[in-house]
Amino acid sequence: MHCPFCRHSDSRVMDSRATDDGSSIRRRRQCPECGKRFTTVETAALSVVKRSGAAEPFSRAKVLVGVRKACQGRPVTEDQLALLAHKVEETIRGLGQAEVDAHEVGLAILEPLRCLDEVAYLRFASVYQAFDSLEDFEQAITLLRVERDAGTGEEPARGMPAGPEGDVPAGPS
Repeated sequence: MHCPFCRHSDSRVMDSRATDDGSSIRRRRQCPECGKRFTTVETAALSVVKRSGAAEPFSRAKVLVGVRKACQGRPVTEDQLALLAHKVEETIRGLGQAEVDAHEVGLAILEPLRCLDEVAYLRFASVYQAFDSLEDFEQAITLLRVERDAGTGEEPARGMPAGPEGDVPAGPS
């Protein structure tokens, strides 16, 4: 590590701490040449391999763009989207791989998006699971209903209005 003040090629670590979210390490360093202190932040590199074969750094912002499109017109807040993007990054980093396929990122979005808003989930899933027909949508809706019915006693998914008796409506009208 070069000193940002005198460009000396060495520095001494004075203190190391994990950031609040645990995704990086903050190090306080001191240059043995000039004696000045500076801070560095270290993060593990995570690359996404696109269909073209090109690799680029993982970007929460790109996750947000895709999810925001699926949530257009839905009762979902920016805070909920930011939390979803954070969960996706944690999931991807949890795989323990330096490079992940772009398709894996899309699949990692599906579960938290399903919990957030079922309509947005269907919109997003239709792209990442390559729905080709109405039957694909029908199967996805049927699966959502089965999972929801199996989870008796659970509240409706956020963004889903409750019916007149307080239960979840059967599906899109």
